[in-house]
Amino acid sequence: MHFEPYPFEKLNTLLAGIAPNSAYSAVALTIGEPQFETPAFIQKSLAKHSEELRRYPKTAGEEYLNVSMRTFVERRFGVVLKPSELISSFGTREVLFNFPQYYLFDKQNPVMAYTNPFYQIYEGAAIASRSKVIHLNLTEQNRYKPVIHEAELAECDLVILNFPNNPTGSVLSLEELGKWVKLALKHDFLLINDECYSEIYTSQKVPSLLEASVHVGNTTFKNVLVINSISKRSSAPGLRSGFIAGDADILKGYAQYRTYVGCASPLPLQAAAAMAWSDDEHVQAARNVYAQNFKAAREILGVETSDATFYLWLKVPDALKFTQRLYRDYNVKVLPGEFLARENSHGENPGIGYIRIALVEETVKTIQALMRLKEALG
Repeated sequence: MHFEPYPFEKLNTLLAGIAPNSAYSAVALTIGEPQFETPAFIQKSLAKHSEELRRYPKTAGEEYLNVSMRTFVERRFGVVLKPSELISSFGTREVLFNFPQYYLFDKQNPVMAYTNPFYQIYEGAAIASRSKVIHLNLTEQNRYKPVIHEAELAECDLVILNFPNNPTGSVLSLEELGKWVKLALKHDFLLINDECYSEIYTSQKVPSLLEASVHVGNTTFKNVLVINSISKRSSAPGLRSGFIAGDADILKGYAQYRTYVGCASPLPLQAAAAMAWSDDEHVQAARNVYAQNFKAAREILGVETSDATFYLWLKVPDALKFTQRLYRDYNVKVLPGEFLARENSHGENPGIGYIRIALVEETVKTIQALMRLKEALG
């Protein structure tokens, strides 16, 4: 079984042997990890429940955590979920890796499709599942939205979307998501939307695939699942709190499978996560910072910014050489887009000629980095 090195490993190789300009302080705009303090009330809850480390956690999660997640979905998206329609998880990375292996295990010659560029765990899941892969390229020409080729979708067993999208920042409307739900029903493939950036938006709330499913009359969420996480929402990736929700028939078997996986969340983390899922004020505070960062990017670089996520997907002439020069001359790290994408069956890599910039620092530091970036762009 062969896995590609992660993008950050490739970046380390690309920058190896380059001495950054010591006249500047180091700034890394590479990883989608919020660089703010996790809100104090979450930290206090974690400390308060630390004595519960003496107890084994349930694989299914504590009821108070599952309730907080279902309540979040209802409060945020107006969708009421039954207990059988949501499973809490140890973050979402483990789900994105092991769920496809579970779901595709009994499929003959399984086929996965996912957006390209992509979160690399999708590719890892496809490799571990021995799946054929169809890349749904996101390009400037299609406004970074997947083009529908029904002949290809008809052979798919599993399709993974990621909207709001990492790294392009594009968003699908309720109607656009609804079209995908209809396609999943028409061609009988399982449709997953990775919604880990659903709470990072500038003004307009972004819709969920669950909303779209209800919108088109699929109220039982047949062939529809969403995945969400607290990492970006609450600046708390270390809590490892996420969920998968939707089609109860599929989740029933997956819940059984999870009892063998060993990914139960420690009880203090569950208690803190439940507090975080139940509060919205701290999320708005983080959104305000990201909005200021996007505003600074528009003013300093003169670029358009997304309505969601905290990424800039910036076109540059030679992303690899630019990344090296930016690090050497300005001590700023960014991620070449081609590290986040693959060639599709037509030999097209939609990441070539782009860099991904994660605006995850406080605004003052972000402005300093953007000024260096502007100078490097000339």
